[in-house]
This record gives sequence, C-alpha cells and structure tokens, in this order.
Amino acid sequence: MNYLSVGDMALNFQMRRHNAALDTKLATLTQEVTSGIKSDLGAAVSGDFGALSAIDRSLRLFDAFDLATTEASQYADAMQRSLERIGNLDDGISTALMSAATTSSKIMIDATVASAAEKFDALIATLNTNSVGRYIFAGDQGDTTPLSDAETIITSLSAEISGATNATDVLATLDTWFADPSGFSATSYQGGEARGKFHITEGETAAIDVTANDLRVKDAIKGYAIGTLLDRGLFDGDLAQRSALAKEAGERIHSGSLATVELAAEVGSFEGKVASAATRNDTERASLEIARTKLIGADPYASATALEAVRSQIETLYLLTSRLANLSMTDYM
Repeated sequence: MNYLSVGDMALNFQMRRHNAALDTKLATLTQEVTSGIKSDLGAAVSGDFGALSAIDRSLRLFDAFDLATTEASQYADAMQRSLERIGNLDDGISTALMSAATTSSKIMIDATVASAAEKFDALIATLNTNSVGRYIFAGDQGDTTPLSDAETIITSLSAEISGATNATDVLATLDTWFADPSGFSATSYQGGEARGKFHITEGETAAIDVTANDLRVKDAIKGYAIGTLLDRGLFDGDLAQRSALAKEAGERIHSGSLATVELAAEVGSFEGKVASAATRNDTERASLEIARTKLIGADPYASATALEAVRSQIETLYLLTSRLANLSMTDYM
C-alpha cells in the first residue's frame, strides 16, 4: 500500500495559508453583513457599471439638494421670526402716536415718541439678525451687516433735515432720502441685491427677494426714525409741528406693520415650496436607494449563514492546529 505523507513544514504552511484564506473570507462576509452591500461589485453588476454610476451620481445630486433645502428652510425660518418680531414692535405704538397727535398733548407726544425711539433700536437690531453665519436681510451680501447701527442712521437723518423749518419739509426730505439711491441705500444700507435663487430640486429654484432695503421694510424704519427724531428734540417747543410729525410717524409705523404681514406671507409661500421640494427629493432618493440595493445588495440571510460557516471552519482549524502542536512521541505510543 502506498502512503502520501506531508512533512511538518509543508503541513504548517498549508494550514497557515488556509487560515489566511478563511480570515479574508471572514472579513469580506462581515463587511457584507454590516453594509448590506456585496463585496464584489463587478460580479454583482456583471461588469456593467453604467446603471450603478448613474444611480450614485443622482444620489450625490440629491445630497446637494438636501443641503440647499435645509439652508433655505433655516434662512426662511429666521426671516419669518424676525418679521414677526418687527410686527410685534407695534403693540399699539402707532395708534398711541396718532392719538397723541390728535389731542395735541405735549405729555402724551413726549411719552409716545420716547417709546418709539426705544423700538427703533430694536427694529434695527432685528433687521441685522444673523442666522447660521449669514445676515438674512443683507441679500446677496450675507456676510455684511445690512444696516448701520441705529445711532448712525439717526445722525445721518438729523444732518439731512437740519434746514427744515416745518413738518412738511421734514417729511419731504425723509421721503426723498429713503427713496434716493444716494440716500438711505448708499449711506445706511450696507447689504446687496436680492439673494440668488436656491436650487431646491432638479430644474426648480426658489428665492426670497426681501432685504432691509425693501420699500415695505423702509416704511417701518421711517416711522420709528421720525419718532426718534422727535424724542431727540425735533421742533421742541412747537407743538403743532410735533403733533403733525407724530401723526405721520404713527401712520408709517402702522403701514410698516401691515407690510410685515405681506412679507411674512411671501416667506411662507417660499417655505411651502421648499418643504414640498424636500419631500419629493426624499421620495426620489428612497427609490434610488432601493434600486441600488437591488443592484448590488447582499442577501443578509445568505451572508449571515456563510459567515457562521466560516466562523465554524476557523474554530475547527484552530482546534486542529492546537492538537497537532501538542503531539509527542509519548502520546503517539
């Protein structure tokens, strides 16, 4: 009878090679079980990566859309809350100013314009709101504070109306200054044009055109600014002129408050468009991920079964190696 024997060194080499192969297979199967993706993508797609590449490209595109819709949503939410604060500033101050002007009561006018002056500071601070590193009312210059501070604006206005002799002149000067590109827009507004569009999904964009230089926003600024100028002593001693300006301040503040409702509705429409796009993006992304899984996904049951089989083989190999290492002539005899 012929026997085929294997030397100790050859046997050791064979067992080490077998162990290495099992370790590699174990790592591969572990990765498949963990990721749910086949380790050999070439075999999974039969060498044709076209469909897989197209799916991955689309998924990366949806990642960009997800970032855009998230940023747009945060931007709109911050603007909505700011507009709400601006609207809430007129908690009756516009009515109080108009009532004080009607009664021509110096005490009432002084009290209401003092309140308007306090709110002017809050208004400017709100329009200079920064959210997630961007000034939301600065348009496409989001890294720049949109408005000068309240004191600087009032100083500019005081210089503009220094030659005015009555309320009519003051109002005409203010209206011109706020409308003239070389006035408010050049000296007090430091932002840019309306912010560019957000690309929220394939072939669809959304934009918010509101800045601190919007005519509707400037109505509120103008009203509170008039109240502040009166609080600083404009026409002090001339009750008729102060009454006329207090009335105008109240009307403009009221107009500005109504404008914030209109602006909030525009922002709300933008939010709805962004939310709808985000929902569609999520649905399409889920469909793509399902298609990708069908293409290269590993069967979790088959992978887990194979993994357990390899684990058993490794344990058997370790046991066999241990026994061979402990063999001796005494044990053999």
